[in-house]
Amino acid sequence: MNVIILGAGKVGKTLIKHMSNEDHDIIVIDQDAQKIEDVVNLYDVIGVVGNGGSYDILMEAGATTANLIICVTASDELNILAGLMAKQMGTRHTIARVRNPDYSKQRDFMRNQLGFSMIINPELEAANEIRRSLSFPSAVKVDTFARGKVELAEFYVEEDSYLRDIPLSQLHSITKTNILVCAVSHNEEVIIPDGNYIIKPGDHLFITGSHRDLSRFCLDIGIVTNRIKNVLIVGGGKIAYYLAKQLGVQGIKVKIIEKDIEHCRVLAKKLPFVTVINADGSDEEVLLEEGLETTDAFLALTGLDEENLILSLYAKNIYHKKTIAKVTRMSFTGLADSLKVDSIVAPKKIIAGQIIRYVRAKMNKDDDSSVKTLYKIVDGEVEASEFIATPKITFLGMTLNDLNLKNHVLVAAISRENETIVPKGDTTIELGDHLVIISRGETMKSLNDIIRR
Repeated sequence: MNVIILGAGKVGKTLIKHMSNEDHDIIVIDQDAQKIEDVVNLYDVIGVVGNGGSYDILMEAGATTANLIICVTASDELNILAGLMAKQMGTRHTIARVRNPDYSKQRDFMRNQLGFSMIINPELEAANEIRRSLSFPSAVKVDTFARGKVELAEFYVEEDSYLRDIPLSQLHSITKTNILVCAVSHNEEVIIPDGNYIIKPGDHLFITGSHRDLSRFCLDIGIVTNRIKNVLIVGGGKIAYYLAKQLGVQGIKVKIIEKDIEHCRVLAKKLPFVTVINADGSDEEVLLEEGLETTDAFLALTGLDEENLILSLYAKNIYHKKTIAKVTRMSFTGLADSLKVDSIVAPKKIIAGQIIRYVRAKMNKDDDSSVKTLYKIVDGEVEASEFIATPKITFLGMTLNDLNLKNHVLVAAISRENETIVPKGDTTIELGDHLVIISRGETMKSLNDIIRR
């Protein structure tokens, strides 16, 4: 596939890193010559220095014959303009990053009337991820499949955990719930485990099941999951705005601490149901005065990664709160263990995964069996993908025991009508099933790709 990536910033580099290994011909456009030189030296891509909103630059990049243009510069307006121009010049599919909340209501118009294939908003998607984590406070992170019927939750194993030294084959002695441990990470080691794996402190367990079963699992292993009723947010940026709107609908009380007085006025006007405080959220006295000791969850969403991590560490270690920190630098996403922060959210990594899912779906000629949902987990080492079993699948009606699955590939869950199935060897694959596939080191474009040929 011929792909143009406009913007060689953090999102652009993340896309280049993943897509350059998937048989794409990639051309990168950026006005910064040094950024272009860096990506050309690191990856097998072609670089073009210039303004992506220029007809001549788009011509030079091959927009007339490109399959896809992904516009991820820091400017919403440039992304929209370049996408429109490339579409008119002949590019088949267009994706644009649009972050401004004022444009959020126009996403459908941009897709339906302007012809954009996909409009992505990293801050909105980060807010969605945080909301899912808050709905399951005992989990580090929660991803959903099959329209919410199946969840993939990440749990951290503490020193005093009931799970310590238990082989996965004996997990039924602790819990009778319908769950499956589908991936494990410990330090830098990543495992797709079998029943012989013994759980140890420091493990991150990635577990699939329904929300009900995962909640019961937490009770069985001694984790008390109290519903989040109030949230304290430091940083009143776009993520805080989107998140506060979502939490308000759920009846969760939200308090936002923001230093910029003008921004406070904007938030107070747009979010009348939210308490907005004009103060420095990094000040301990301010945090205590605004109720850090009594809040259920503390979110650090400022524009400074270091400040977010330090504030979350403080709230976790001193007051034992559910803590979530936003980071923009990819190198910080793996620090949750060492810093004991509950969750780290990286907006750029989230949307990179969404774009990669879209690209894989478009690469697959058998589009109805292509990937429907895709998450990068375990610091991007493992993929969790959702597929639908269509008539074109070659193994309909066969049991998992009969399938010759590729190495490091696991069927983690099946959603069949209103039932969530944790698969066993005699489980069959039926028409219309939604399958959650865990894979490491394998690129899954279609459900048929899980079988060794």
